[in-house]
Amino acid sequence: MNLDTLRPEIRSAVEAAQEKQAVDLTVLKLPSAFAEYFLLASGQSTPQIAAIAGAIEEQLDRRGLHLIHREGKPGAEWLLLDYGFFVAHIFSQPARQYYDLERLWRNAERIDFPPHERPAGQPDAQRDESESDAVQP
Repeated sequence: MNLDTLRPEIRSAVEAAQEKQAVDLTVLKLPSAFAEYFLLASGQSTPQIAAIAGAIEEQLDRRGLHLIHREGKPGAEWLLLDYGFFVAHIFSQPARQYYDLERLWRNAERIDFPPHERPAGQPDAQRDESESDAVQP
């Protein structure tokens, strides 16, 4: 399994999660399981976890892929989006370490995605206003 052979729906879900600054994005291709793929992502706060899940749902809905089942309530540290052939798991970092699905499915094929890179010319939200590119007289 590689990025080129990954189903377009899963690539769209990864991109949606990246746009919401998800961390530790991983896709697992499961050997003979109830779902063909797992998408694992982490958020750094419960609002971010909800935003990641919402972005994935919205992106896949636009592609005509509709959610079968959702687990987790607002404020949850783990949200699960079930699309039948794949399941997206969005965790807080402590919940992800606790449940450790990567260890449980260690025999699965795996793709890890780097953090989303900001397109050139887009400002860094972390930069201080005083660090602007303005020319000093």
